[in-house]
Amino acid sequence: MTRKLLFTLLFFIGLFASVQIVYGQGSSTLEIMQAEVLQGANGFERLIGSVQMKNQNSLIYCDSAHFFREENRARLFGNVRIEDTEDPVKTRSAYAEYDGNTKMVKLRNQVVFSNGSTRLYTEYLDYDRLGNIAYYYNSGKVVDSVNVLTSERGRYEVNLERITFQDEVILVNPDYTMKTSYLVYLTVPKTAETQGLTNLISKDGNKLDAQDGSFYNTQYKQFRFFDGIVETETSRIKGKQLFYDELAAYYKGEDQVSVFNKERQVEVFGDVGEYWEKRKYSLVHGNALVRRYFEKDTLYMTADSLISQDNELDSVKFLLAFRAIKILNKDISGVADSLVYNYSDSSIQMFQDPVMWNSKSQISADSMVFYIANEELDRVYLKDNGFVITSDTLFNYNQMKGRVINGYFKEGQIDKLDIDGNGESLYFALEADTLTQGINKTLSSTIKLRFQNGAIARVTYGVKPDGKFIPFQLVNEETSRLEGFKWRIEEKPSMEDINAWRTVEEVDLNAKNFFDDPEVKLRMPTELEIQKSLEKRSLPTIKRILKPSLSIKGNG
Repeated sequence: MTRKLLFTLLFFIGLFASVQIVYGQGSSTLEIMQAEVLQGANGFERLIGSVQMKNQNSLIYCDSAHFFREENRARLFGNVRIEDTEDPVKTRSAYAEYDGNTKMVKLRNQVVFSNGSTRLYTEYLDYDRLGNIAYYYNSGKVVDSVNVLTSERGRYEVNLERITFQDEVILVNPDYTMKTSYLVYLTVPKTAETQGLTNLISKDGNKLDAQDGSFYNTQYKQFRFFDGIVETETSRIKGKQLFYDELAAYYKGEDQVSVFNKERQVEVFGDVGEYWEKRKYSLVHGNALVRRYFEKDTLYMTADSLISQDNELDSVKFLLAFRAIKILNKDISGVADSLVYNYSDSSIQMFQDPVMWNSKSQISADSMVFYIANEELDRVYLKDNGFVITSDTLFNYNQMKGRVINGYFKEGQIDKLDIDGNGESLYFALEADTLTQGINKTLSSTIKLRFQNGAIARVTYGVKPDGKFIPFQLVNEETSRLEGFKWRIEEKPSMEDINAWRTVEEVDLNAKNFFDDPEVKLRMPTELEIQKSLEKRSLPTIKRILKPSLSIKGNG
């Protein structure tokens, strides 16, 4: 056999074997499709230049490769690309290890993992082709059409279109930035779910924080926070469960809800709360509590339900309260069925059997309005069946009633009362504030009373008053009471009543927040460090880029 014939025979044997490898579709064997230079034998082959390999539906491209034929695995060097013929998954890296038996791919250095419009960038990626799951560690970044997500560790389940991010997780959206430690992102519906502490800042500067995780639909811009707080320039909303629709500017909270208006210094608590930011309208119900913060004091109010309306026009700013009304601050306390608080003039209108107490005075009427000025009770207006009772030093009950009563206060105590229409007065005449002489009882269309230190100092009557004096020996319960008299001191609210109505869970202004932590960029290994790491593992390196040629050369 001539040398030429032998070479021809060996060539055709090699070609036949190559054909069998190329077209063995049902096998999991790694197949050599192309290379400029083929070196090696006995189970080890070195492929150099425009390398193409195949493993079932995976196409593999690189500059050079080490092929361990018997072990059915390869080491891939330089411009590594792996593409799938049946799904859109593609990968790129500087180096990779491919196991044809387990379908495990280890990609290293400048890794890009693509699935449609979603791309994952990292330096270390393990890709399980059987389960179609990719794992990365030592920092990775996922980019889609809407979001950029980075974390130290992650898992991409391609079939489920689900990516799990862990440690130093940051989600950047055109409208907000989110930080957490654990996040699950679904790429198709573009939803994000977090566990544990989660912090978010919108492009408008709004802050959304959650202690127990969150759920966010990035397409519809809807948030659900657990044990969360939403803070805007004008308000702060808190609840064990918070829902926020960014497009509608709508908030809903459940369980330990609070809504704080920063401008008005009003904070509302309840079981359920809703807030429409564009309308500046809120609804809170379920053992509702209001705190109106003043510089020197706080006004408390309880109710079953509350409606608040804010507006640029003073005439449209108000707070409505319904059922089980109790009011308390250092100067006044009161009860009613319902009320309206007008922010513009700090007036409080009380309806349906309202009663108010100030110092030693009790004030009641069918309806009443009292005003607060300079953080103190300034005046009160009583309409229909107004009734004022004051207690003197001997615990006698001085009484005034009429159709309309205007009361004025000074330094928190009643200073004067003006009665207009069907006026009646009954007050005890004292001697040196220690001895009761009798009772002055008068009917008059108008009555003006002036007080000093909470006691009546002077009384002025209108035209033709009808009065009489009842001496001490004739004073009894009947003669010492005007019709409609009812001393209701047992109904007077206290701080114990306020605290029993609702136990408030205060906002922790010093709670941990990821945005308070210094920005620390995770260190990425350099290419030199990666090459040295490969050398330590006895992995040969190829530093030059081989240009493709038309010939395939063997060792023979």
